[in-house]
Amino acid sequence: MAKILLVDDAAFMRMMLKTTLGQAGYTDVIEAADGAQAVEMYQAEKPDLVFMDITMPNKDGLEALKEIKALDPAATVVMCSAMGQEAMVMDSIKSGAKDFIVKPFKPERILSTIKKILG
Repeated sequence: MAKILLVDDAAFMRMMLKTTLGQAGYTDVIEAADGAQAVEMYQAEKPDLVFMDITMPNKDGLEALKEIKALDPAATVVMCSAMGQEAMVMDSIKSGAKDFIVKPFKPERILSTIKKILG
């Protein structure tokens, strides 16, 4: 089963995602609360998939995405953010994100994205 890293400064968002993933059988889930932590956790844990918020303190999701892709060009990162951030969506995709999910999340969208990416 895949190891998934959840990155969001809002603990309740990580909890919601973790619950959705757990119900679908994804139990190897690790968490980070900001972009700086995300890069450290990625290096230490080498997850199969990263769900990362864009707007976070210390280091935003785009910076963290670029650093993770520099460390591991094969990294699989899905960016998450609120509506109305089209420029951010384009930047994320250009920076190597595999997909982009808009908040608030729909559990079926999360799971279909995982299936599409991890097969």
